Amino acid sequence: MTRTRTSTAVVIGGGIGGLTAAAALHQSGLRVTVLERASSLRPVGAAISLSPNALRALDVVVLGDEIRGLAAWQGDGGLRTPGGRWLSRSSAEAAEARFGGPLVLLHRSTLVERLSALLPPDAVRTGADATLADPGDRDRPARVRTPDGELEADLVVGADGIRSAVRRTLFPHHPGTVYSGFTTWRVVIPVPGVEFASHETWGRGRIWGTHPLGDGRVYAYAAAVAPAGGHAADERAELLHRYGDWHHPIPAVLAAARPEDVLRHDVHHISEPLPAYHRGRVALLGDAAHAMPPNLGQGGNQAIEDAVVLAHHRQDLAAYTAARLPRTTAIARQAVKVARLNLMSNRAGIAVRDAVIATLSKAGPALFLRGFDGIADWRPPQPPYASRRTQVGEHNER
Repeated sequence: MTRTRTSTAVVIGGGIGGLTAAAALHQSGLRVTVLERASSLRPVGAAISLSPNALRALDVVVLGDEIRGLAAWQGDGGLRTPGGRWLSRSSAEAAEARFGGPLVLLHRSTLVERLSALLPPDAVRTGADATLADPGDRDRPARVRTPDGELEADLVVGADGIRSAVRRTLFPHHPGTVYSGFTTWRVVIPVPGVEFASHETWGRGRIWGTHPLGDGRVYAYAAAVAPAGGHAADERAELLHRYGDWHHPIPAVLAAARPEDVLRHDVHHISEPLPAYHRGRVALLGDAAHAMPPNLGQGGNQAIEDAVVLAHHRQDLAAYTAARLPRTTAIARQAVKVARLNLMSNRAGIAVRDAVIATLSKAGPALFLRGFDGIADWRPPQPPYASRRTQVGEHNER
């Protein structure tokens, strides 16, 4: 009796995209090893917004409903000016009706924990500094070098983030990332006794967003045009200086935050698309393949999409590139355009921008949602396409 050899996959990077890929490949029958350089899977960052396209991708690994149950469903809110005037109002019902599911928000660590729980206990190795030694080809496996020796694999997934060493190995002449022109701050904290509607606020070269999480905490983020590499001795004080006179609840959030609660990161993105998302037996996904500004909220969502599409095309990586490169390139370019719009610094341009947004919003929230057509309505190439809870009319009472 002939025994069939189990195909193997090595995932370099234990972030959201890498773990989703590992789960999808494991469920496809591959023996998977995840190599994470950090000493734990605790992610750097704060919350992540998941739109219907990513939730449908998580349905493929049978995690969508669990995440919908754990996350805060984003309700009514909208876009404001620093003084508090509403430029547009958003509608959860309109978004669900248009895209077939909700927009949800949860802490990144929660998603990482649930994804890692889908894998065998010995699948994830932390503190593992992995290097791609050979991408392999049709006739030989790929090889990954670790401090404990080399691993051979039928498939290697480069999910090692924006500074991807795997990307540099596959495409050494690609220019890599460029500075996007702005820096970001993020904080997740309790703000007792403060009630507010979810909002994003656009100022002059600055934005701020405040959203409730399902566990009672508040997720707030800010972005501002700034030279690369800048840091303040006290980032909370820096935020207070930049945003302290903006509308409620921003001053209350800043009053509740401590300096150590604030994360600051410059934003970089891949301006020149890669020629492919694969070479040999190696595939790139997420920020390693198409790092984009966060202004559309699609960076993590696209990594999750990548993961399930890669599992679907695991035996034909050219098909994976064909499915993902045009889509993610277009979304990344759109994110750059949105960043230029909401971080505009010209006063006359801001006045025109705000007037146009206010006028468009009078036609109803569905008109404003058109910018996400072709993004949030995406469906994965393999079933299940959607779970029971994504059906329009199933309202989450929370």
